This record gives sequence, structure tokens and C-alpha cells, in this order.
Amino acid sequence: MLDLLTEGAFLLLRWDTFALTALGLFMGMFVGALPGFTTVMAMSLVLPISFFLHPLVGIPFLIGVYKGGIYGGSIPAILIGVPGTGAAIATTFDGPQLAKKGKGKKALEIALFSSVFGDASSDVVTILLIVPIAAIALLVGPPELSAVILFSLIVVSASSGGNLSKGLVMACLGALLAMIGQDPVDFVPRFTFGTEVLISGLPLLPMMIGLFAIPEIFTALERSNKARELGESSARLIATTGERLRLGELRACLRTIFRSTAIGTGIGMLPGAGQSVAAFAGYAAAKKRSKHPERFGKGELEGIAACEAANNAVNGPTLVPLLTLGIPGDKVTAILLGAFMAHGLRPGPSLMTEQGPIVFALLLAMLLANFLFLPIAYFCIPIFARIVTMQRQYLIPIIVLVAFAGSYVYRSDAFDLQILVLFGVLGYFAKKFDFDVVPLVMAFILGPELEYAISQTMIMSQGNFLDYLGTQRPFAGLLYLAIVLFLAYAWFTSRQRTKQARRDSGNPASQAE
Repeated sequence: MLDLLTEGAFLLLRWDTFALTALGLFMGMFVGALPGFTTVMAMSLVLPISFFLHPLVGIPFLIGVYKGGIYGGSIPAILIGVPGTGAAIATTFDGPQLAKKGKGKKALEIALFSSVFGDASSDVVTILLIVPIAAIALLVGPPELSAVILFSLIVVSASSGGNLSKGLVMACLGALLAMIGQDPVDFVPRFTFGTEVLISGLPLLPMMIGLFAIPEIFTALERSNKARELGESSARLIATTGERLRLGELRACLRTIFRSTAIGTGIGMLPGAGQSVAAFAGYAAAKKRSKHPERFGKGELEGIAACEAANNAVNGPTLVPLLTLGIPGDKVTAILLGAFMAHGLRPGPSLMTEQGPIVFALLLAMLLANFLFLPIAYFCIPIFARIVTMQRQYLIPIIVLVAFAGSYVYRSDAFDLQILVLFGVLGYFAKKFDFDVVPLVMAFILGPELEYAISQTMIMSQGNFLDYLGTQRPFAGLLYLAIVLFLAYAWFTSRQRTKQARRDSGNPASQAE
């Protein structure tokens, strides 16, 4: 491991890696500071740029956008009570209250220090865990791999929006779309409708831009410009003139920061959980352990530290299942998987043995991003505080242009623009009806690999699938049993939530009667 780490460090010593990572951090914070624009949208828009760069430049650039965007979402959450990203929802509990008290700058600084610490610590854990987990992954055969992929798809489907049925529908749709093109086993064209353009399957890049970026643009057009309505009063831009964070206040939050970092790191390894879950869990734990829980929700620095350390600690561990098993756990890692594949790096059990130095160089690039992140964000806080009030209608035409240009430039094929529009409309209506597109994208990406693994398992079992799993592959059999049990549990809890929601919605009507 030490040899690979050293070689990876030497590969990372490039001026363009440093420059593009810094640019990605700035772009991510810029987008995160704009209410209504998400980190996922920013990453999907700049994804085509990374394709034309060296892997050790393009992928760190995307990582910079990722890390910068997660912190950037806390800026509008603190100053105007509007989370720039879903990860910053819990930050709105205490952030606006501190801004009203004239402590907006202090709140932004504790958010920054907590974010950098949580992110950097989780990156170190990721580097330490990646080799042993990759070694275990090498022992995984087709039966186990098929079970792990299927289990991951079901977990993500169950955790997407809390509705198991809708998540499974989107996962099945993604698997169906993955079947368009050549059969991964026999290489026979299927579902191509006699057109040559579909023989190679649907293009991933315009699909991802359409599903992730276009719906956000439509949604931004529909929303009222809340940041503008709130005005540019000095209370909202207190980050430029307010009181700075004192060392004693930071020291008082250290225990909370450590606790939330551990919570976020653990949650980051679970597919489908994400930053929002970690932020709420970190906030709840901080409030429970606090000597003054009554201060939470009224402007408590410890509350912001808990949220921001937890949601940023998710960033590193999400790469563990991606790099070792090739399984993305959320929207961001799905985009990163597309970047890896475009550069000829197929994440999975063999990636560490085939491209070990590059993998460690990319992991070290995450740490590098944190060292660059701290000074860039610290000195640019006044700039990003003013960006909060920028009118989005000036940016939307540029974003639309970038989306179409990025989809076209990679293959220079007009068919990709049709795919962009088609999946943009699909993503918009999916969002309208509360269907999460993450299961669709994951099933589309993992579909061929799942089909190939199941086909290999069937060949190895000679048609006696259940007996083969029970006698020769007991671990795979246990995984498939766990899938059945988890499905039953998820279905039961989903029905319970639905019944509770119906009872809650019926109470006001009954009271009115």
C-alpha cells in the first residue's frame, strides 16, 4: 500500500491538477451559493469538460466541484434560510437565526472549518479502507457480485424518496433502457428497432445531463426568486462585516465536530443514504448530547458545526463502494462513475490491481482539494455571500447553452441532443411526481454488469440456481436471502408510512367536521 501511495503522490504533482481542482472548488461554491441550483446539476454540466482532460486533472476537477458545492449550499442556508443544496437543509435550523443576530460571518466560518475537518478526516479513512476492501472484493465471484449489485439497487430504490414502489419502477425502467443495444453475453442487437444508432446503446452523457440538469433548470424557472425578494439588506450580507469566529468558540464545538464526522463517515459507506441523512443524524446527536439543547434552533453554532461536519464527511466514503465494487451510491458517484468510464477506468474489484497508483493519486487529490478549499473559501466568503442574491434568470440561458453544447461536443452526434431533450422531459416529470431518477441511472449503468454476472452464475450452476447457491456458494445464497428479507421489511415500512400519512392528512378534515 505504501508503494502505491508514494507512486500516486508523485503522479499527482502536476500544476494543472492543482489549478483545475481550485477552479472546481470555486465553481462548486459558486453554484452551491445560488438557491435552486444543485451540486449534481453543476457536475453534470461540467462532466464533458473532464473528458478532454487527463484523468488526473479531469476527475480531481469534478471532485473539486463536488466538495465546493456541498459547502456552498450552506451559504444561502445561513444568510437567507434557503438551502443551496439538499445537504444544507439542516443548516437552516440555526443559520438564519445567527445571521439575524449579526453573527452570519461567524456562522459561515464555523461551517467552513467543520466542513474541511469532516471532509479531510473521512478522506483519510477512505484511503486506509480502500486496500482491504478491494482485497475482499477480489474474492467476489459472479454469484456474489450479482447479489451485491442487486442488493445495492434495491437499497437505493427503497431509500429514494422513501417510496419503495416508485424506486423499483425507476430501477426497472433503467434496467430496461440498459438492454437497448448489444447483448453483453451473445453480442446480439436488441431493442434497436432496426436503427444503427442504437446498436451501441443509449449514450450515458446526454442521459445524465438530461436527468440531472434539465429538471433543475425547469424548477429554477418555476420558483420565485426568494433570495431576491428578501433583498440585499445589511443583515443578509453580514458575512462581510460581522463578528469573526473566536478560537474558544471553535474549541467548544470540537467534540460535536468529531462526533458528526464519525456519523457522516459511517453513513457515507451506505448506498443511497447521502449528505442530507448524515446532516440530520449529526444534528440530532449534537442536540441530544448538548448541555443546552434548548438553544438548538435559536441560533446555536454547535448546530451548524454538527450539520456541516456530518454532510461533508460523507464525500470520501461514498467512493469506497464505487472504486471497489463499481457501485455508485448516489447521484454524485453516478456522475463520477461516468467520468471514470470515459477515461478508461472501470471501477470494480480489479481496478486497484490494474490501476493502483492512479486510484491512490485520485484519493490523494481529495485531500489536496481540502487543503486548497480552506483558503479559497475563507477569503471568498464575502463574494459568495453576495452571489446569494444574484438573479437566476441571467444564468439559466447560459446553463441551457452549456447543457446542449456539452451533450453534443463529446461525440458530435445530433442524436445525443435528442436523448438530452427526451431524458430532460422524463426527469422533469419524474421530479414532479416524486420519482427519484437515481435508481434509473444506477440500473442503467449497472444493468449490463448485473446481466453478465447472472448469466455467468446460471452457466456455473448448470441451470440448478438455488441448489448451487445453497451448497457451493453459501455466501451468495445468504446475500440473496438478505435481499428477500430487506424487500419484505422495506415494503412493510413503506406501507406503514403510507397509512400514517393518510391518517395525518385525514385529521384536519375530521377536525373541521
